[in-house]
Amino acid sequence: MQTPPSPPRTTSATRPARRVTRRWRCQFCAFGCLTPLICLMGLLVFSLILAPKPVDLLILGVDARPGERYLTRTDSIMLLNVSPGSLRVTLLSIPRDVFINVPGYGEQRINTINVLGEQEAEGSGPALLKASIQESFGVGVEHYVRLDFGGFVALVDAVGGVDIDVPKLIIDYEYPTLDGGVMTVRFDPGRQHMDGERALQYARTRHQDDEYQRAGRQQQVLDALAKKLTNPLVWPRVWRAIQDHTDTDLGTWDMLRLAPGLLLGWPGREQRVLQREDLIGMKAGYWIPNYEQLLPWIEERFD
Repeated sequence: MQTPPSPPRTTSATRPARRVTRRWRCQFCAFGCLTPLICLMGLLVFSLILAPKPVDLLILGVDARPGERYLTRTDSIMLLNVSPGSLRVTLLSIPRDVFINVPGYGEQRINTINVLGEQEAEGSGPALLKASIQESFGVGVEHYVRLDFGGFVALVDAVGGVDIDVPKLIIDYEYPTLDGGVMTVRFDPGRQHMDGERALQYARTRHQDDEYQRAGRQQQVLDALAKKLTNPLVWPRVWRAIQDHTDTDLGTWDMLRLAPGLLLGWPGREQRVLQREDLIGMKAGYWIPNYEQLLPWIEERFD
């Protein structure tokens, strides 16, 4: 009877190869962990050495259904100032029910200005909004970013979703659907992870409270999105989402120049939502800004 062959022994020639493989894996993991830090340090140096002048931007979320493109009202209006040299960021939300001065049209509800511009010529909505912000608040807006619901969902999904701390129970029995109907949405209090569709519902719901609290939720979602953007690993997906789903007059070089100041200054940003105490009620039942109260604050933070 033959003795079965013994299992092959691990020789000294094979053991070092395994150690080398493990060492390479450890080095690769360490590099992967350090990459975001390296990129952020590079952003800081870039921002301090090649800092562009302060820039004012309009962020516009349009209430567009499939096929409508941009001939529609704005659901969200935010005015953003980025001062890269001082790493200062300021964000102002203007609720859609506020009336402001529009060149050639007089006082108009701010969420209709995009429609008025698009009716004049396709793509002219942001230009008319810029001119209206200039006439009403004295802010010379250089650039805009305009996106519809699909663009919002794509951006949030591109960063892997966002984490939102919901401060209170929210139940909306009349949340509008894309087909013109309504549905019920519910948000329980507490911190929760939201994909793009869920974050859109959170940013749009308003029937339980009001337009001013909704503007605050929109800022909350934008904050969660900005935090995810500090991870360079998501930038390629975000860039594709921006190219495919947004309308903007920012070029690639503009974005690269502004990104360091925006991301590094975002944690210390100053933000504000126009509230009823910032507005004056008119006899016709609409609200206009209290310019005497607001303009000193705006002039100090926007250009």
